[in-house]
Amino acid sequence: MLAQIAPDKYYVQFTDKNNSLYSVDNPGEFLTQRAIDRRDRQEIAIIENDLPVNPQYITGVAGTGATILWPTKWLNGVTIYTKNSAVLDAINDLPYVLSVYSLKDKDGGKEKQFFARESTGAENQPDGMSKNRSLASMDYGWAEFQIDQINGIPLHDNGYRGEGIVIAVLDGGFEGVEEHPVFDSLWANNQILGTVDYVNVGGDVYTESQHGKKVLSTMGANQPGAMIGTAPEASYWLLRSENVNSENVVEEYNWISAAEYADSIGADVINSSLSYVDFDDPQWDHTYQDLDGNTAVGTRAADFATSKGILVCNSAGNSGDSGFPWNGSPADADSVFSVGAVDDDGDRAGFSSHGPTVDGRIKPAIMALGQGTTVAEGTSGVTWGSGTSYSSPIIAGMSACLWQANPDMTVMEVQDAIKASGSYSENPDNLMGWGIPDYEIANSILTVIDTPLANNGQVVRVWPNPFIDVINIELIKDESDNLEIEVLTIAGNLVGKKSIQPAGHAGEKYTYQIPSLSAGVYFLRIISGKQVQVERLVRQ
Repeated sequence: MLAQIAPDKYYVQFTDKNNSLYSVDNPGEFLTQRAIDRRDRQEIAIIENDLPVNPQYITGVAGTGATILWPTKWLNGVTIYTKNSAVLDAINDLPYVLSVYSLKDKDGGKEKQFFARESTGAENQPDGMSKNRSLASMDYGWAEFQIDQINGIPLHDNGYRGEGIVIAVLDGGFEGVEEHPVFDSLWANNQILGTVDYVNVGGDVYTESQHGKKVLSTMGANQPGAMIGTAPEASYWLLRSENVNSENVVEEYNWISAAEYADSIGADVINSSLSYVDFDDPQWDHTYQDLDGNTAVGTRAADFATSKGILVCNSAGNSGDSGFPWNGSPADADSVFSVGAVDDDGDRAGFSSHGPTVDGRIKPAIMALGQGTTVAEGTSGVTWGSGTSYSSPIIAGMSACLWQANPDMTVMEVQDAIKASGSYSENPDNLMGWGIPDYEIANSILTVIDTPLANNGQVVRVWPNPFIDVINIELIKDESDNLEIEVLTIAGNLVGKKSIQPAGHAGEKYTYQIPSLSAGVYFLRIISGKQVQVERLVRQ
């Protein structure tokens, strides 16, 4: 008997993409120009997993009497609905079907798939909300602190508010988005690009749950005096992948199909405030060993999306104070931007899930306000909510603004700059990751450096950091080119310069008496021939 990925729902795995109607040489047949341009900017090749599932295979499965739900090109399969076991037998007999996944147990020789529902956090109407500590050109209302905490206001003040960036929001329902005044400008300016319901085929995403509305508000709200989000001028796709009324493995496939759609229409950023650990049927529950960055379908889907040049921000999860405190899927993915939660003092919220992953990687990546976050409520108000569901979109929106300011950077360069700006960047750990980012510093990292971060060569080792007046510089390889050492402010102003002519041998050490500087963050840029190395320095 085949185990079901949901009541009467199954996953069909195909053998190949042979005799496809599509070709990687004609990507315009299955990708929008925007999706192709995103790949071109980041020098990402179009490969076989970009090709849609062979439509003849889907037609063949439908011909058995099964109802087709959603194909997945990255996994090369399709989800179906049927109550007839004879239909399943007929599908299994098709020559291009590898299996109808039973996913029955870990030892059955088949790949285990899993998903589970996120705890969304508790919302409450506060007794009194106070506005923030920062002076800003926009009246952020109650949301000012959560943007100021990550120092995102300077990006907004310089005109980077997400315009031209497309964010796909994968969630469980967007009830109230059509009515709430914080979204009036999204509707007036056609910034809601469209919706797809992966839970109820052809359904209405503006029903069943307010969770997606609250998530969207941290990014897209634009009601001065009440609430402005981190990316009020970005455009949004609202994709329901999560069934809030039950928890079945099919939601994993909903997620990957939604992510594939986001890719195909050219989304730059995905926010997923979903964390998968437990299921209604315990046989599918994650174990810690599953969280290795490569196993869960949601995890693999997030990595696929990143490989296509999309920044995937995912909530770390809300189980940090439980017996299973780890980041769930897809947050355990190698290249996903896992986001944990802090309070307004910058301390980790006790519920915020943490690392390490089972293979020893640091999780989460970074932190943002997730305890007492301002979110939209009902059809007109704002309130406070708690959960990594809200810290993740804060980061997704502000990262969209950062990418708008630096459009030629790759997804991993953007991630690296944000992590390098973090309050724990010198000593990241498994509770806070790289800490609370500073988006002004992240922008400076991307704009001050002439050579893209990914091409920088490591020429020297620099210590101590933080420093007071003197730094030590050691060659880490044989080097005879003249070294130009520059110290810059985060705004890119040159405040110190020194030339060193090395003898050419690794291990040579030099000291640099840096001119008197006030305490703060600086950049040390080392230029050796065509190599550029940039270090973030902290002056105590």
